[in-house]
Parts: sequence; structure tokens; C-alpha cells
Amino acid sequence: MITPAIAFAQSAPPADPASAPEESGTPEKDAAPTPSGQLPPVQSDNDPAPPVPTPTVPGINGTVVEQAGVGGEVGYGRTGVLELGGSAGLTLAQDIRALNFSPSIGWFLVDNFELSAILDVTNLKAGEGNSATLWSALIEPSFHLPFNRGMFGFIGMGIGAAYTEDLGAGLAVAPRIGMDFLVGRSGILRPSLSYEYTTHDSMAAVGPDGTTDVTLVAISSALRFNIGYSSMW
Repeated sequence: MITPAIAFAQSAPPADPASAPEESGTPEKDAAPTPSGQLPPVQSDNDPAPPVPTPTVPGINGTVVEQAGVGGEVGYGRTGVLELGGSAGLTLAQDIRALNFSPSIGWFLVDNFELSAILDVTNLKAGEGNSATLWSALIEPSFHLPFNRGMFGFIGMGIGAAYTEDLGAGLAVAPRIGMDFLVGRSGILRPSLSYEYTTHDSMAAVGPDGTTDVTLVAISSALRFNIGYSSMW
């Protein structure tokens, strides 16, 4: 006996849109053009505006770095490092003695670039009874080049104002070059060589005998070797 086989056709399941291959290129690029006057109305999809940068000054957002130095996460010369200290120098020559002291505060605006405020007081004595004191306030940008983690070379240019009682106020310019040696956890030993020039030398006083006051000339144009020490915050 032959029994006819009955085949049941199964309908295919609906296609999963997620499994459909993605179209490459521009969708509906090959669609027919839209007749004139039948363009769809303009619609807004309320997309957010992309972010734009806010003007900032380097170092301001990071304020002051705390616990910089050995044992901390930030080394000398990094953005935000603050240092406070000073330097002193003594010059002795024939009939001339010059002593200067310079407290200072510095802040690294960006890596290896520091902006310092320096107040300098210099007392100079020449001969018998001739002396003068020069006060200087300088702003000094400086660049610090690391040779290794404990030694830097630096070069700076200070500019500001100077004042002495006999000559009044004047412009002061003081280029400086030196080394930074890291000492202990957060100390910096800084030997430096600087040359401070002020406009006072063109106003040097002339004595009754027709000679120029050596004290005022020397204090207005001086080459100095200083030893400084400061500490990182």
C-alpha cells in the first residue's frame, strides 16, 4: 500500500531588523527626485550644540601644587609648583663694598617656565663716608632646563623699577643665568650670575671738585654673583 506523503510548508520567521546588514554609503541616494512643491517641511531635531573651549590661563585651573618634591607626585619645574626663598651676595673690591639681599617668590605657569617677583635691596659703600642704597622691584620670567631630576640650568630676564634717594626712581633691567640644585625633600640651592642695569647711571651726580660720585655709578650698573635658597610648596 502506498501512502502519499504530505509535505507541510513552514512559513519563514520575520527578519530581525537588527540582524539586517547595514547600508553603506548614503541612504536613499538612488531614490527618485521629489517633484517641485512637494518638499517636506523643515523640522528641528533639537541636536545639542557641540562644546567649545573656555579661555584659560595656564596654571590657573591647577592653582598651587601642594607637597611638591621628593615624596610627592609632582617634581620641580611642573605646572603649579610654588617656591619661596631669597638670595644674597657680597662684592668686595678696592675701596668698594656692595651687599645685596633679594627675597623672592616664584610660580611655574607651565612646565619649566616660571614667573617670579623679586625685591632687591643693595647697599654700596665707596671710599670714606660715601654710601647709597638701591631698592629694586622686578618681575622675572625664567626658563628652567632639566639636566636630570636633581639639577637644572636656568636663564631669566628681570624688569621693573629701581629707587635710590639721591637719584629718585628709574627703570631696572636684570638678566640672570644660573643653576638649580635640588637639596633634601623640597629645597633648591641656586647660584646665579646677574647684571642689573638702571637708568640712574645717566644721572650720576658730580661733586664740587668736578668728579663723578663713584658710589652712584657703581650702584646703577653692577655685575653680581649671588647664592640663593628656596623651598617648594
